[in-house]
Amino acid sequence: MKVLAVNGSPRKGWNTEILLKQALEGAASQGADTELIHLYDLNFKGCISCFACKLKGGKSYGKCAYQDELTPILEKVEEADAIILGSPVYLGAATGEMRSFLERFVFPFLVYDQNYSSLFPKKIPTGFIYTMNVDEKRLKDIGYEYNFRNTEMALARTFGSSESLLVTDTYQFSDYSKYVVTSFNPVEKAKRREEVFPIDCSKAFDMGVRFAGGRPDGIH
Repeated sequence: MKVLAVNGSPRKGWNTEILLKQALEGAASQGADTELIHLYDLNFKGCISCFACKLKGGKSYGKCAYQDELTPILEKVEEADAIILGSPVYLGAATGEMRSFLERFVFPFLVYDQNYSSLFPKKIPTGFIYTMNVDEKRLKDIGYEYNFRNTEMALARTFGSSESLLVTDTYQFSDYSKYVVTSFNPVEKAKRREEVFPIDCSKAFDMGVRFAGGRPDGIH
């Protein structure tokens, strides 16, 4: 079994990558082969609306025809048995790199028929780990969850199932005194990092276990 994680964060070694690695560790604990892909290491575009993936009898029907550094990655994820995406939240949604990836990854499988059916050849679990600076209350007040639900529905329709893990109020800087961030309390941020982030990591680990076929104890 192969479980792939796709990192849509430009910051290596921080919240999103840490959580994705935890998810992959959970999958590996069940014997899965795992791989982490960093989108910001690649030079690629989003969908260019060529519609080659929809052309009747076309050689790229059901596949993205555009060739760039994302092309071999799309081939890898198509062969995966589970996919876990991760992104920080910028302006209420996933990063531009992640959105461009989703356009190229999801759209070719979408059929413009009455049911908007999927050409993906099998049913696999997909997950999305979001990291964000806002706390739970502000998350709901702003309405970020609307965007998350739309992505979750698109993934579930295309691949069979999807779930999201929302990691809020994250620790954003190693030294808050260097930045203009007076709306945040660095002491409270550090405390949450110490007490709550490990729980979030455990949830990510459990996601990986479940996606690889295990049934872990803990919070799902």
